[in-house]
Amino acid sequence: MSAILEGIKILDLTRVVAGPMCTQILADMGATVYKIEKPGEGDDTRRMGPFLKDPATGQPSNDSALYLAYNRGKHSVTVDIATPEGAQLVRDLALRCDVVIENYKVGSLAKYGLDEASLRGLKPELIYCSVTGFGQTGPYAPKPAYDFILQGMAGPMSTCGLPDDQPGGGPMRTSIPMTDMVTGLYATIGILGALMHRQKTGEGQAIDAAMLDATVAFNGHLAVGYLMSGKSPKRVGNTNPIASPSEVFDCADGLIIIAAGNNGQFQQLCAVLGAPDMPTDPRFATNMQRIAHRSELQGALQALVRGRSRAQLLKQLGDATVPAGPINDMALVFADPQTQHRQLVVELPHSSGQTVRVVRSPLNWSASPVTHKAPPSLGEHSVQTLRDELGLSEAQLQGLIRKGII
Repeated sequence: MSAILEGIKILDLTRVVAGPMCTQILADMGATVYKIEKPGEGDDTRRMGPFLKDPATGQPSNDSALYLAYNRGKHSVTVDIATPEGAQLVRDLALRCDVVIENYKVGSLAKYGLDEASLRGLKPELIYCSVTGFGQTGPYAPKPAYDFILQGMAGPMSTCGLPDDQPGGGPMRTSIPMTDMVTGLYATIGILGALMHRQKTGEGQAIDAAMLDATVAFNGHLAVGYLMSGKSPKRVGNTNPIASPSEVFDCADGLIIIAAGNNGQFQQLCAVLGAPDMPTDPRFATNMQRIAHRSELQGALQALVRGRSRAQLLKQLGDATVPAGPINDMALVFADPQTQHRQLVVELPHSSGQTVRVVRSPLNWSASPVTHKAPPSLGEHSVQTLRDELGLSEAQLQGLIRKGII
């Protein structure tokens, strides 16, 4: 059973999250991904803990949680591209690949001959994907960018968090690097589309994957609503502005989300809570009325929920087909029976001799399932890759090692 991208080779010149997430997905789909890392240092995320411990010494290694999360299934090849010899090695390797993906500042790879114009000039059928904060053109193109900054600039922070007039109100970022991750997803889609285009036409092309573009698009209906009305959406915290009740409530032993927006669900909710007459109150008869009188409804429901066991209430609401769920920390996420049934944790043999636990790919195909492989140790595949792909001799490889080029 062959993988979808079996035979496709990717040269990965990316670091941190957006680019590595993209190339991890491609590796999960069966592509061979050569991740170029700086000798002795590697991807920046190798220095961002917590760290996997070296089984021999018990000391922290340079395999961090952040690195392990976004570099599954790749070949780590250490090459110093700042040296002429190193840059030539990577150019030669690029010409053996189908796709090059990089996330350097705009124009900075030209001095190494690793820019799109240089490489596609030598191999026009090459697909070249550049991941940047603001794109290849425009007044912000040369600027560096980070997820936190883009969450602010592209709009999401303005819509996340409590309203200004509430305690703790103000813009709020998401703790996961949302803009990095959505850019990585769009970059993956772009590369897959370019591979299909090349299959049909034989043509390569460049892909301009910008965090700004991806994140503005990710605003979805909030962005389109503004374009229609000219009004910026307000922060509403954990309240769903288009449905009521749809918010967080305090149980006796934890928090619960109840989202009973339509009339049937609301009636079932009230029956479970022992208030079957509440739906006949004119203030609560329809979703629009419930939205208009949200604070009164929320107070009335909170009084009914406060003394109840969360687990018991979730069971009762589930039996009544009322949408509800807990707010889980990570321990509860991985203890959840549905998470366990979906086998979202995989254990992979790592080159250090130990087993690492990571989250599996969420891709599920019936005919070509993902084959998971552990993230690589720094430089784990340098010698093998340069020998197999470029035909370097043992003497040449040892010379490069002595010079610190690989």
